Amino acid sequence: MEVLTVDIAWFEDLRKEDVGIAGGKGANLGEMTNVGLPIPPGFVVTSEAYKRFLDESGLRPRVNSVLDNTNVDNSTELQNSSKKIRKMIMEVAMPKDVAKWVNENYKKLCKSTGNSNVFVAVRSSATAEDLPGASFAGQQETFLNISGKDLVNSVQKCWSSLFTPRAIFYREQQGFEHDKVAMAVVVQQMVDSEKAGVVFTSNPMTGDSTQLIIEAGWGLGEGVVSGTVTPDHYVIDKKNLNLIEKEIGNKDMMFTKDKKTGETVKVKLKGKKRTEQVLSESEMKEVTKISMEIEKHYGSPQDIEWAIVKDTVFMTQSRPITTISDVKSNAGAAWESRENREILIKGLGASPGIGSGKVATLFNIDELDNVKEGNVLVTMMTNPDMVPAMKRASAIVTEEGGMTCHAAIVSRELGIPGVVGTGNATDVLKDGMEITVDGSRGVVYKGLTKTEEKPAEAVAAAPQKLITATEVKVNLAVPDERIASRVAALADGVGLLRVEHIILGMGRHPIDFIAKGDEEEFIDRLASDIKIVVDAFYKTNGIVYIRTLDAPTDEFRGMKGGEDEPLEHNPMLGWRGIRRGLDQPELLKAEFRAIKRLVDEGY
Repeated sequence: MEVLTVDIAWFEDLRKEDVGIAGGKGANLGEMTNVGLPIPPGFVVTSEAYKRFLDESGLRPRVNSVLDNTNVDNSTELQNSSKKIRKMIMEVAMPKDVAKWVNENYKKLCKSTGNSNVFVAVRSSATAEDLPGASFAGQQETFLNISGKDLVNSVQKCWSSLFTPRAIFYREQQGFEHDKVAMAVVVQQMVDSEKAGVVFTSNPMTGDSTQLIIEAGWGLGEGVVSGTVTPDHYVIDKKNLNLIEKEIGNKDMMFTKDKKTGETVKVKLKGKKRTEQVLSESEMKEVTKISMEIEKHYGSPQDIEWAIVKDTVFMTQSRPITTISDVKSNAGAAWESRENREILIKGLGASPGIGSGKVATLFNIDELDNVKEGNVLVTMMTNPDMVPAMKRASAIVTEEGGMTCHAAIVSRELGIPGVVGTGNATDVLKDGMEITVDGSRGVVYKGLTKTEEKPAEAVAAAPQKLITATEVKVNLAVPDERIASRVAALADGVGLLRVEHIILGMGRHPIDFIAKGDEEEFIDRLASDIKIVVDAFYKTNGIVYIRTLDAPTDEFRGMKGGEDEPLEHNPMLGWRGIRRGLDQPELLKAEFRAIKRLVDEGY
C-alpha cells in the first residue's frame, strides 16, 4: 500500500511493510487481517499522530535535551530522566483534531461490533519493535479493558511509555537514535476470552522446527504472557498435529474482566478447575493450524498470542521468535526422544537443562562418597553438607522442596539440572539405575541421553550479559570460586548473599564457636567464605548485598552444638533473622566483625 500520512489507520489498511507508521505490532495485525486470519477488529493511532504531538506541543527539543544529558549507565539518573519525560508528555494535551479522530474511530469500532461502549486493548507499537536483532517487545505499556472517555488518556500513556528506563537504555545500547523511533498505538476490541495463551511455532528451548509449543490458561491471556500463572504446556508434532507431550499446570488464578467495573481483575481458582486441562484436542489442532498458517505466511518462527471465545479462536498478536538457535544443544537431543521415553517420576523443574547418569541415593552425610562424578544425586532433601557431592553430580532429584529450597538454589548456581518435590524419588530411583533428568520440565526419564557431551557442560554454557535499564543481580548461597566467577560475568552484583547457608556449610553452630572461645575462628571462616564471592564481583565493580544470619531452627538444630535450638511448629516464621540477632547480640557482632574485616581490606 502507499505510505500513509493520516493519524488513524484501520487494520485492513495496513500491511507488514507499514512498520514506519503502525509500529511492529500494528503492522503485523494489519497483515494478518488482510490474509484472512481471525483477528479482533481495530485501528492504529499512527506514528504520524505521535510526531505531530511532539512538534506542535514543543516537547521534542525538551525531551531531547533531557536524553542528551542522561547517563544511562547510572540507574538513578536514568530513572529520574524517564519520570521527567513521561510527566512532561502527560501534562500536555493531545492535539484536538487527533483526540477527535481517536474518539470518532472508537465510535466506528463500537458500531461495527454492535456495542455502544466496547472495551478495547490499548497497546504500544513502536516503530523499532520486533525488528530482526532488536526485540523491543515488553518495554512499552499495554492497557486492557479501556472504554469511552478513558481512551485518549490511555493512548497518551502509551506514547509516554516510549521513555520507560528500559526502553531508553535499550535504544542506547542498540544504537537507535531516540528521535528516530516513534510510537504508534493499537486500539483493538478486547476479547473476553474463556481460554488464552501463547504459541511458539518452533521449540524455543531446542530450536526444533518440527515441534510447536502451546501454553494455555483460563481467562485473559495476561496471566500466561506475564508468567503469573503456571499454564498447561502442550508439545505438538507439526507434521501430523498430534500431541507429543502435555503437562497440566496448577492454575491457581486467572485474569478476567469485572462485570461491574469493567476493570481487569485477578480471580482465584478453586477445586478441579486449577488442574483441569484447558484445551481440548480439537482446540489444540485449531490453534496449531492457524499458527502454522501465520508462520508460513511470514516465513519464520513466530511467537503468537491467542484467545478463545465461545469456541472461536482469535489471534491477538504475532512477532518473530528471536531466541532460537540453529545449533541444537544437548537438551535438544534429549527432548527429541521424549515421546519414546518411559517417565519414571515428575516433580517441579527447579533448575533447567538435561542431565543423565547412574543414580546415587543419599540417606545420610556418611554416604557422600557414594556420589561419583556424573552420577545423578537422589535424596530426600539436600543440605549444605552435601554440596561437595552436588558438585560432582550431573543432576539432582529430591523428594521435598520448592523453587527456593536448598536443592533448587544450589543446583541453579552449579548450572546443573534439578527436579524437586517429586514425593517418592528414593523409592522409585534405585542405586545404579540409568536415568535422564529434565530440569526444565520437572521430569525424570528411564535411560540415558543419546549424546556424548556432558549434560552439565551444555547447561553451563552461559548467555551474554543481559541488556537492561535496571541492574540485574543474583542470589548466591554457596561460596564457590568457580560459580562466583561465572555468575559475575553475567550479573551486575549480588542482591542476596545468604549468610545462613555459609554457616551451615561449616557444620558447627556459631554459638558453639563463641561459647567455647573459638569466636575468632568463626569470624575467620565467615570472612574467608564471603571474600570468595566479593572477590569475583570486585573485579567487575559489582555490589554484593550480604544478609546477616536468618537461621531456621530446624536446620541449625542438626549442627554440632545446635542441640539447644527451640522446637517450633513453623520455623519459617519463628526465631530467626533480627529476632535471633537481638537475642544473641554476640553472634550478630561476630558477623559484623567478619564483614568489617573485608571492608578494612579495601572491599
